[in-house]
Amino acid sequence: MNVKEINVLVLAFLGDSIYENYIRTHLIKKGISNVNDLQKETIKYVSAPNQANFLKKMLEKEILTEEEVRIVMRARNYKTTSHPKSCDIVTYKYATGLEALIGYLSLDNKEERIDEIMNFIIND
Repeated sequence: MNVKEINVLVLAFLGDSIYENYIRTHLIKKGISNVNDLQKETIKYVSAPNQANFLKKMLEKEILTEEEVRIVMRARNYKTTSHPKSCDIVTYKYATGLEALIGYLSLDNKEERIDEIMNFIIND
């Protein structure tokens, strides 16, 4: 299987679950034990506007490799008109780009790189 040929929305589908699981695990390990508090904290990381902002910061600081930027841009530029009511299409596409990147890295067995990116996000 060539990971580079997988549909970016499929990569984002996978990346979304990995990303959210990473955040939830981090917050639980941080000591948050109330479910309502966990939900409030999770949204700070998992909402499309926040994911888009994290990705934009990574692009501005040039911490992504050329290959990673290509994956993000493929996902961001993918032709779609649907998006959640909670954000505009551009924001949604940036969030999708971040999720696609995480999915791509996972399928390419680059767990250490996922850790680096997630640490950047958590420590932002």
